[in-house]
Amino acid sequence: MVNILVTGGAGFIGSHVVDILIERGHNVKVLDDLSGGFIENVNQKAEFIKGSILDKALVEQTVQGIDIIYHLAAYAAEGLSHNVRKFNYTNNLIGSINLINAAIKNKIKRFVFTSSIAVYGTSHGNPPFKEEDLKLPEDPYGIAKYAVELDLESAYKKFGLEFTILRPYNVYGERQFIGDPYRNVFGIFMNRIMQSKKPKIFGDGNQKRAFTYIGDVAPAIVNAGFSEEAKNEIINIGGGKVYTVNEIAEEILLSMSSNLTKEYMPPRYEVKHAWCDNSKATKMLGYEDKTSLKEGVSKMALWAKSKGHMNPIIWEGYELDSNLPEFWQNLNKEYPESGFRIRIGD
Repeated sequence: MVNILVTGGAGFIGSHVVDILIERGHNVKVLDDLSGGFIENVNQKAEFIKGSILDKALVEQTVQGIDIIYHLAAYAAEGLSHNVRKFNYTNNLIGSINLINAAIKNKIKRFVFTSSIAVYGTSHGNPPFKEEDLKLPEDPYGIAKYAVELDLESAYKKFGLEFTILRPYNVYGERQFIGDPYRNVFGIFMNRIMQSKKPKIFGDGNQKRAFTYIGDVAPAIVNAGFSEEAKNEIINIGGGKVYTVNEIAEEILLSMSSNLTKEYMPPRYEVKHAWCDNSKATKMLGYEDKTSLKEGVSKMALWAKSKGHMNPIIWEGYELDSNLPEFWQNLNKEYPESGFRIRIGD
């Protein structure tokens, strides 16, 4: 039995990781501020602590007695990170450093960090991206993630903090917060369809991605904390089958039994094509890409319909207002009934 801390354990991926850890007999603490997660997601056998990784004193107290940390807490809105730069770096970089410092002080045995394929950008060439490829992140979210990766490598060399860095990509499935209109295309489409709103696609919809069902990726994330082979390794983790956003929208419309059609918006600044080589995850973590898109979308759609649509959490003002996609600018008009707002400084 191992004592484990999962940050972001009330969130989408984190809560599935917690479930598997508990099923395997471990003691699990969950640290989450519930800004993007829900208390109902937290396994009742876990010890839940409501709080932020920005609270240095709380982090240091929570890490005491822990053997392994799974750090999944993040605000993962890549495109939006251009317009909320301070918020992005504070939450995704400074918060992570608080956790790394506490891990070093408490001699944590393994620090598992969920980074992102946003660290690659597009300047080094065409996908599939490999772990050793040049990292040229194109948005502040990717920059923050890559900075934490570099810091973990430095912390190992200086203090002996063992790590495993994971770069998951485009994960979808049950418990995804479908009320977030800025990120997670599966959830955005399903939430809109349940409100009789057309799924909106930025650009021509021919952007290519590999998508990863949560039931496939969560066990491999858990394995990262225990695999000797994965010690001090950086590992892409996710699906290998590539689809266009148009194909995703069509599959979701079908699974939601909807007669709505796709609506196209002006393109936004984003990586056009993004997927990875997952051979290391297969070899070191036992990752299996076994759930078909149709099966995964059907499972998520069934869950989403059981929950019903969710009110969106909308930014009320940004650090930078320029170059926002028109759709994001008009969210307050489209969802005037939403009582949830994020304000600068919150």
